Amino acid sequence: MTKRVLVTGGAGFIGSHMAQRLLALGHDVVILDNESTGSVDNVPAGAAYIKGDVREPADLARAFAQPLDAVFHIAGQASTVRSFDDPLADLAINVGGTVNVTQHCLAHGVPRLLFASSMTAYGHPAGLPVDEETACVPVSYYGITKYAAERYVHATGARTDLARPLHVTSFRMFNVYGPRQRLDNPYQGVMGIFIGNVLREEPVNIFGDGEQSRDFVYIDDVVNAWVTAWQSPAAHGQVFNLGIGQGHSVHAVVQTVAAALGHDPAAWPRRYGPERPGDQRHMTA
Repeated sequence: MTKRVLVTGGAGFIGSHMAQRLLALGHDVVILDNESTGSVDNVPAGAAYIKGDVREPADLARAFAQPLDAVFHIAGQASTVRSFDDPLADLAINVGGTVNVTQHCLAHGVPRLLFASSMTAYGHPAGLPVDEETACVPVSYYGITKYAAERYVHATGARTDLARPLHVTSFRMFNVYGPRQRLDNPYQGVMGIFIGNVLREEPVNIFGDGEQSRDFVYIDDVVNAWVTAWQSPAAHGQVFNLGIGQGHSVHAVVQTVAAALGHDPAAWPRRYGPERPGDQRHMTA
């Protein structure tokens, strides 16, 4: 049965893949994106596109103008560095924008909301790997706003006074990589940053000693998880980690990228700087 789905942030890396899969499954897709980090070139053919911002009620009114069966809320400020540079914008987008989307879901009787949370919610966990029961003590402004937004949507989903229930699922996504990841954005997506550096024959910038590690998950696996959860009543009210359960050091990523692009992996130049505020040392799902 064909559903009508809104994908916020659908012109971005993750959102465009999500929209593409939903269209392939035969659903009607509406995309809302302000193109701050996304591009209209990423919008898949067949999707209805609205250039707009989740902070603006008038833009959301256009996106919710026709009945929706689900909202995939992926739009957000996704850089830890930028969250420290402009904390008010980070708060307005990640928390305020999510509140706006959630309230529009309630006002329009949307039954299903899926939310892009973040592994940054865990901060510096006592042990690895982390599971969904691990305490969330975020150490970056970005992690704080994503976790606050996650808690907001789940508190809404738990309400018993709603005329129509809003079934919520959140995904604490680890380091997602794949096609359409920007290679020119120095603020997010370490895999894309390093690929861009090597293609432009630039040294890579490493903040810290390079032994910090991350869990890298391919975009298709992320999309599979979202779509499966959307279609499963058992996922209502749940939070899921999206990673592969294996950590890779920053040094290892640099070597892998250099080798894949035909260079000596040990010889690629690196510039080292101090760790940045909010950086997590190790993180594995």
